[in-house]
Amino acid sequence: MRTALTVAGSDSGGGAGIQADLISFAAVGVHGCSVVTCVTAQNTRGVTSIFPLPVREIRAQLEAVLSDIPVHAAKTGMLYSRDIVKTVAEGLPKRAPLVVDPVMVATVGASLRTRDLRDALVDRLLPRATLVTPNLPEAAELAGFPVEDPEDMRRAAKAIAALGPGAVLVKGGHLRGAIVDLLYDGRFHEYRSARFDAELHGSGCALASSVAAYLALHRPLRRAVALARRRIQAGFLTSYRVGRGVGIINSHWTPDRFGTWRAVTESAAALEGILSPDWVPEVGTNLAYALPGAEEAEDVCALRGRIQRVGTGVAVTGGADFGASKHVARVVLAAMRFDASMRSATNLKYAPENLRRLERARLRLGTFDRSKQPEGTSTMEWGTTAAIREAGRVPDAIHDPGAVGKEGMIRVLGRSPEDVVRKVRRIVRGP
Repeated sequence: MRTALTVAGSDSGGGAGIQADLISFAAVGVHGCSVVTCVTAQNTRGVTSIFPLPVREIRAQLEAVLSDIPVHAAKTGMLYSRDIVKTVAEGLPKRAPLVVDPVMVATVGASLRTRDLRDALVDRLLPRATLVTPNLPEAAELAGFPVEDPEDMRRAAKAIAALGPGAVLVKGGHLRGAIVDLLYDGRFHEYRSARFDAELHGSGCALASSVAAYLALHRPLRRAVALARRRIQAGFLTSYRVGRGVGIINSHWTPDRFGTWRAVTESAAALEGILSPDWVPEVGTNLAYALPGAEEAEDVCALRGRIQRVGTGVAVTGGADFGASKHVARVVLAAMRFDASMRSATNLKYAPENLRRLERARLRLGTFDRSKQPEGTSTMEWGTTAAIREAGRVPDAIHDPGAVGKEGMIRVLGRSPEDVVRKVRRIVRGP
């Protein structure tokens, strides 16, 4: 069994700290060990007390774990003071990947640090880190200048990287508009996703601990970050409330791959019964359904053989699988960057009569002009993005008449395959 270690504070409300870390470790599939640095009295409305443990007790916990259990990755969270940072830096395993979450302020607004924490992190821990994961205020503290926009994030990432960590992930949750997280590992890599209208407790802890867990499973850093971000987006979608203050991110979330596969399989059979050959394009009809927080085609389940014209009817000619679609998957992934709940899509034939039926269905429609498509871009991704921006929201269907060598298409989008089937039925059979 692979193992990961969290060195962090205890959250009596259960939403962040070592509680969120251990839940995230288990959800990813690694055994979690813990070293408690501070005991906090807090709930969803605030922090009322912080008790830093004596460094001898912190050292004793580290020695107890490491003398018996091989640790394959570690994550630090709330360290609070210079003395604790020094003790932790001296006691951490030397070869295991280390993710440093430079926790300074709680979501509920309380300070989780002494004044000497920043310099201690820079001097003792950042040079040991495989990855450091500051939000914008933390990045500003570490870099020494305000960080307020994507260009500041790039400057801050380079400045923090110069302090010694192998890589820096500057989290863009405090930006306006879409979320942009910026990874710098010698080169820049952006991760973009839709913004959720919620401020949740524990998201930073869950992200850093999830990255550590994936590193413990030998995932490359960029892949570990992408997988961890998917968990966080899904955690936002399935967040919950337990108190009267801020909500809690769902650190328990694990992908239901079988449920996703079954939804595609059953809904494809339903489409087979609805569609006639006049609705199936030359390339065939596919149906895609993404896991929550999906960021790549491997996170999207679709039909391998598509729905094809067969004689005077149509038939599903291949089963469902993850990574089976690139084209319709791109439609879904592009839509999810604007609305993370719009996780499914199918494609239908564009024809004058089909367009008339689409317009009579009284759905929200979008379109785009292929003549404006930049060279080297994917029609599915660029066209979907252009149509959504023009409409101001993710429409129910996006259509275009095609171009020379490009088949016209109607793309129907929904929150689930069942939602897509309902819309297709309305288009084909009338409202």
